[in-house]
Amino acid sequence: MHVGLGLPISDPTVLLDWARRAEAGPFSTLGLLDRLAYDNPEPLIALGMIAGATTRIKIQTEVLIAPLREPALLAKQAATLDLMSGGRFVLGLGVGGRADDHVASATDMRTRGRRMDEQIALMRDLWSGKPHSADCGPIGPAPYRPEGPETLFGGFQPAALDRVGRFGGGFLAAAAPSWAGGLFDTVRRSWTAHGRDGAPRIVAQVNVAFGADEVVADARASMGAYYEFSGRADYMLAGMLTTPDEIRTAITQFADLGADEVMLYCYGRDADQVDRLADVVG
Repeated sequence: MHVGLGLPISDPTVLLDWARRAEAGPFSTLGLLDRLAYDNPEPLIALGMIAGATTRIKIQTEVLIAPLREPALLAKQAATLDLMSGGRFVLGLGVGGRADDHVASATDMRTRGRRMDEQIALMRDLWSGKPHSADCGPIGPAPYRPEGPETLFGGFQPAALDRVGRFGGGFLAAAAPSWAGGLFDTVRRSWTAHGRDGAPRIVAQVNVAFGADEVVADARASMGAYYEFSGRADYMLAGMLTTPDEIRTAITQFADLGADEVMLYCYGRDADQVDRLADVVG
C-alpha cells in the first residue's frame, strides 16, 4: 500500500516546503485539486514548480476539471509536465460540478461529460504523435511514455466510473471506506467488460488534519469554505480524520478493499503535518 499527500490549497507559498518534506519521507505522491472560480493555485503550474523542487515523488492532479480547458493545450501542458518530471506526472481527471467554474471558462456545464470524453480521445491521439486534424499537424512535445501520462478518473456517477474501463488507467475515489468498496467493484466490472488486461489502479482519498487544535481548526475552516457551495460542508467535515488511530484504520480498510494507494488530503497549511503524518504511516 502506497500513501500520498493531498496538498493544502489556501496558501500556495507553503507548497514547496510541503513537497520537500514529503520527498524526504515515506510518501509516494503529492496531489493538488482544481477549481477555476476559487482562491486556489492553478494545479498544472503549481505541480510544475513542485516537480522542479523534487526528484522522486509523483505529482498528481486530484482531479483536474478537464471540460474547463481546451484539449490541445491541455495535451501539450500534460505532456510537457510528464516529460520534464521524468514520467512522475499522474493526470487525474473529472468533470466537476460547480456552475461558476463553467461561467468563468465560458463552457457549457450541461455537456461537460461528453466534452471530456472527446478531450480524452484527442489528447491520447496527440500524445501518440497523430496530427490534430486535417488542417493541423502533430502537437508536441511527446510525453515521457508514448501512451501519455498515467491517467486516473474521478467521479461517482455510472458514466464517470465507466470511463476507467473505456479509457484505461485507474480510479480516484474520494469516498469513505464504508462505501468505497461498491465503487471499486463497479470500476473493476467496467474494466473487465471493456476487455482490459490486468486490473485498474485504485487510488483512495481521505481528508485528514493532524496536529494542535489550531492546525485542525485551520483545516476545518479551509475545507468548510471549499465545500460551502454544496450545502454538505458539515457532512464532509465530520469525515475528517484527526488522530493516528483513525488514519491508520482508514489506510488498513482501504488496503482490505484492494486499493493500491491512499491519498491523505490536508487542508491545513502547517507543513509540520507532513512530518507528523510520516511518523503515523512510516
